[in-house]
Amino acid sequence: MNKTWLITGCSSGFGRALAEQVLQRGDKLLATARKPEQLADMQARYPETCQVARLDVTQLPDIHAALEHVQRIFGRLDVVVNNAGYGLLGALEEFSDEQMRRNMEVNFFGAVQVIREVLPIFRAQKSGHIINMTAAAAISNYAGFSIYGASKFALEGLSESVAAEGKSLGIKVTCVEPGPFRTDFIKRSMERAPASISDYENTVGKFAGFLDKMDGKQPGDPTKAALAIISCVDAEVAPLRLVLGKYAIDKVERSSKMRLRELETWKEVGLSADGALA
Repeated sequence: MNKTWLITGCSSGFGRALAEQVLQRGDKLLATARKPEQLADMQARYPETCQVARLDVTQLPDIHAALEHVQRIFGRLDVVVNNAGYGLLGALEEFSDEQMRRNMEVNFFGAVQVIREVLPIFRAQKSGHIINMTAAAAISNYAGFSIYGASKFALEGLSESVAAEGKSLGIKVTCVEPGPFRTDFIKRSMERAPASISDYENTVGKFAGFLDKMDGKQPGDPTKAALAIISCVDAEVAPLRLVLGKYAIDKVERSSKMRLRELETWKEVGLSADGALA
């Protein structure tokens, strides 16, 4: 059965790759972006199954209009992908307040608003799948990604709760955790701190250099990532987390082992905090 999708941030990267694969397989799509004219070529190639709309996830009227549009044109909505977002690189004390709040507003609260507005639709039809694009930084974070990683950790925490709330209502939630993929994220979608403090050169500076050297050479293929996401949507039992690429899979394994080792080391101290009730 063909599905109807709404994907945010379709102008490039994962959003664009997923939109292309969704349309190629014959599903219906409302492709959205802050600049919808960048999606005109997709609509021209798939005039029967692709609609485009402006959607800035920080603007509630845009969200309302997009959801009304997709239901009016296609009659239903099955999958919502929260893909819109951007990176923020620098040491925590290097960022301005405005930079930090804006990153959280787009990456976290933008997705929250989309989810809140789509939940009544999914509840009414007793089905629906919410896909939240997070990051390897939500597996374990890096020096230089304090705010960006925090926004993705927050989205994962929210997703766990929404998945529990929606399970009996036919609503599925999946966080997609991609490793490094050959998108334009580093070059096009990465904001950097305006100042540089020399004390952080061996931590944040080293990580920034790693990202710059990796750009264009990432092992992940965005088209294959899109196909993996589609297979997750098609599955009868969808995962809460879909980890994409060897880099991210290895990172989950390392992080899990590290947490277990630390837990074992400090278990007795933790257990000592319990006390008998009077």
